[in-house]
Amino acid sequence: MPEANLVLNNCSQVLTMAGGGLGIVEHGAVRVRDGRIHEVAKGNLEPKPGELDIDCHQRVVLPGFVDPHTHLVFGGWRQNEFEMRLAGKTYKEIAEAGGGILSTVIHTRLATEDELYNRALERLHEMMSWGTTTVEVKSGYGLDTGTELRMLQVARRLGELGFCRVVPTFMGAHSVPGERGQGRKQEYIKLVVDEMLPAVEQQGVARFCDVFCENFVFNAAESTLILEAGKQHGLVPTVHADEIESSGGAEVAASVGAASASHLLQPSDAGLAAMAQAGVVAVLLPGTCFFLREAHKSPVAKMRELGIVMAIATDFNPGSCPLLAQPMAAQFGCIHYGMTIEEALRGITVNAARALKLDSEVGTLEPGKAADIVVTDVPDYRHIIYRLGHNPVFMAIRAGRVIYRQF
Repeated sequence: MPEANLVLNNCSQVLTMAGGGLGIVEHGAVRVRDGRIHEVAKGNLEPKPGELDIDCHQRVVLPGFVDPHTHLVFGGWRQNEFEMRLAGKTYKEIAEAGGGILSTVIHTRLATEDELYNRALERLHEMMSWGTTTVEVKSGYGLDTGTELRMLQVARRLGELGFCRVVPTFMGAHSVPGERGQGRKQEYIKLVVDEMLPAVEQQGVARFCDVFCENFVFNAAESTLILEAGKQHGLVPTVHADEIESSGGAEVAASVGAASASHLLQPSDAGLAAMAQAGVVAVLLPGTCFFLREAHKSPVAKMRELGIVMAIATDFNPGSCPLLAQPMAAQFGCIHYGMTIEEALRGITVNAARALKLDSEVGTLEPGKAADIVVTDVPDYRHIIYRLGHNPVFMAIRAGRVIYRQF
């Protein structure tokens, strides 16, 4: 997609996210050249020849939203499980009735690459309409080499469109496939390490390696083994940590040098301290916690006290959080988790970019960074959180090109 030159004028507030806060420039403007931020200024900027002049009509402008944890590619939905959960069924009862991750695995294996691609593309379009310009996409619903690679190939194809930056993550260690059973878990781990990871490296289809670190899925030792093997194949570690119980996931993330750890509903104090020391970003998924009506919540106050960088993600998936809207995830972060508005907005921009090791490229509106920008339809940044359920996105821009506009 060709780069663009433009000027965004007449902004009520430009949130640059620079300098550790919101970096607010009141009544500001932004100039974009060759698809990158050229300058942010107070007052309007004079358009130069070849620059598109966009009047923002006293609206808030901020960086494009970054979603650092999604399961965008899959076959089938699980609306029946949602109804069962509302009727009081437990996770175990739903799984015994044929639900859970393994239900999605069946539908994903049956889908062709083009079928998976077309469904994922529809979801990606909806994400972009909510201002997402960078998204992480995990595999993990294949649990065999061929399907895992097919999912990652779909993620690569989505990224090649150029509309949204797509960051692929290999997550073969999402569960143990039903045909193997828990009694043959070690056999499956060997498949992940000896066959899947080399194939992922050979095809160059992933940036990160994730694992579902829970005592009943892959325990701390098994998770460490898989993540260290991923590092040997050039993949950066990240962890699904301490969601169901305190399983040592935070400690694993710190010990392997993970870029991030997600969920963190029940991390130990020692694990959080280790994460803080190692600089691991906490990716919070408040929409999932809300959707599942979890008793535990991520300990935001403790993370704040330790100085842990907090990002927010949708965790979009068919079972536990069918949410595609990052602004709503930020709202849940404030209302359900007790984050401040500043923490939530940084959580879906610069901190989310840091979770993906992309903070040198996106997440702030600073000269030299990619011109990934959201023009809102609200006059004050607090409205983004305050107006519950409202889509604040008037226009989404990726590398200086408009990828979505409200009509």
